[in-house]
Amino acid sequence: MKRFERLGQIRRMDPYRDAYEIYRLTAAYEFPWDFTRALELALYRTYAVPSIGRLLAETAELTDRSQKRYDDTSLLLDAVVEHGFDSERGRTAVRRINQMHRSYDIGNDDLRYVLCTFVVMPKRWTDAYGWRRMSRHEIVASTVHYGTLGRLMGIRGIPETYEEFEDCLDAYEKAHFAWDEQARRVSDATLDLMASWYPRPLAPVLRTATLALLDEPLLSAFRYSPPGPTVRTLVRGAVRARGRAVRLLPPRRGPHYARQNREIKGYPNGYRLDDLGTRPVPGLRGCPVRHSGGESAAQ
Repeated sequence: MKRFERLGQIRRMDPYRDAYEIYRLTAAYEFPWDFTRALELALYRTYAVPSIGRLLAETAELTDRSQKRYDDTSLLLDAVVEHGFDSERGRTAVRRINQMHRSYDIGNDDLRYVLCTFVVMPKRWTDAYGWRRMSRHEIVASTVHYGTLGRLMGIRGIPETYEEFEDCLDAYEKAHFAWDEQARRVSDATLDLMASWYPRPLAPVLRTATLALLDEPLLSAFRYSPPGPTVRTLVRGAVRARGRAVRLLPPRRGPHYARQNREIKGYPNGYRLDDLGTRPVPGLRGCPVRHSGGESAAQ
């Protein structure tokens, strides 16, 4: 197979009817490393919304059990990518996601924003750092894929096009990104988790490199001092250079799913999808931050 042959295969498919298969080819064959980084950044961005960051801090899922929360989220989302919405494993993954969310009074707008990050951040990442940009077929398929997930989660008012997802994300961040002490704790714990995947002496360097990939609104919300322009240029240039190098490699022959990532460390002896995820914390039913309008997602 030649380097762009799979892209040609994708372009011969229908981005609406074949959305699942296109998204699987894109995520597991064309951009597995890039999509992993982009979805990490997608979830990380959500902490800057105080209603989300505070809830995660109150549950202690991303401060006391960071690795487990990272593993469970990756494995549940990826089970749908690997097996499809209509498969037994895909249905189990969606059911567990819904069971977790129904344990708390999470506003529909927050859930819709998180869904927007899953659609928008992979495209923005690949535009900036990927070995090629996502094709229009892939962008549409990603929109359809996550629109389906959102409907199965009972989220209301889901955007229909990529452009609508992007506008929704940008508007929500402009309106809601803000400083919150508990959200900053979640952010620090996540940065520490990412650094823990590598030799300890590299931790300060990795933390700085991660901050160099963040945009100004996100840095401002967490009150991080932005790395200097030289550091930003070097870090972002290095990630772009990786993309250019990947472009020269032969295409991937087999799929690479999240369960194969070296960052997944919590289940060396395997796992059951039914056992993944959080369970209700005694005494914590509602989100610590009041939502405008007091709406929760449909159950």
